[in-house]
Amino acid sequence: MIDIGLSKMALIGAVALIVIGPEKLPRVARTVGTLLGKAQRYVADVKSEVNRSMELDELRKMKDTVESAARDVHQSVQTSATDFQKDWDTSIGGGIDDASSPGVSSGSAFDHGTVVPAYKNPGKNWRLKRGATPQWYKARAGVRTKAQSGAARVARFRPQKFH
Repeated sequence: MIDIGLSKMALIGAVALIVIGPEKLPRVARTVGTLLGKAQRYVADVKSEVNRSMELDELRKMKDTVESAARDVHQSVQTSATDFQKDWDTSIGGGIDDASSPGVSSGSAFDHGTVVPAYKNPGKNWRLKRGATPQWYKARAGVRTKAQSGAARVARFRPQKFH
């Protein structure tokens, strides 16, 4: 970087005082200060953007590693599940057809032809339940009973100005 000491700054100030003059020097110094401030802010913005992009690249790499690990886990679970299914089918198929095993009949509930119905939600109406709640309970619990737009809500809770 540029190494500017106190003696060099004094020399630059003396030359600026002679060249620019004492009337215009404060205005020029103010302008130079604002330009330096803008340059520093620009450099800081560029640095933060570079840091952000580096962090984004690191996050992408981390995301890729996590996704690959998840794929590996999914694949291993899938293969173990298929192996278990094959073992289960062979053990169930061998045990049911085996007449020598006591207590197991061929007409048991584990027949492959039996279809078990899937769970079905009873379909309760949550709106009806919500409407059955008393108003005093809703007021105490803080449940909103009237819809209000965002602008109206802001206007409602804005502090009043005193004249």
